[in-house]
Amino acid sequence: MMLTHTRRAAGHCHRERENSMRSVLCIIVAGFMFTSAPARAQDADKVAKAEAAALAWLALTDVGDYPGSWDHAAGFFQASISKPNWIHAVGNARQPLGSLISRKFKSATFTRSLPGAPDGEYVVIQYDTQFERKDGAIETVTPLLEKDGSWKVSGYFIK
Repeated sequence: MMLTHTRRAAGHCHRERENSMRSVLCIIVAGFMFTSAPARAQDADKVAKAEAAALAWLALTDVGDYPGSWDHAAGFFQASISKPNWIHAVGNARQPLGSLISRKFKSATFTRSLPGAPDGEYVVIQYDTQFERKDGAIETVTPLLEKDGSWKVSGYFIK
């Protein structure tokens, strides 16, 4: 019985020549692990950049710069709501909550599609947030990768 050894990024993979099915499976698994790792690393990089954009955008809303938050939002966001309507809506949502006390990262998920939004590259980020007059809020911020390569917020919700 002949045995060949092939070292792959996934580890050692042993193939028996007599068992072609095992050989094919071994190559597929090793190839999958090798090609999937960079994709996950790339997604992690995108998530990190999206989170930075979300926090910068949230800083504007935290200080009441609602016009600035609209100016720095994604084109899709701006096309969905006019600047005056955004200022009114976010002011009505945030003012009763009072000042931000704390914001703690909860989760981030990279996705290429969202209901009611065009396909693209999105990161849905959630924070456990405490406001002066509301404990236990959950903020959801959804940055979108714009055509120019920048991440900008395309959605914001408080629950």
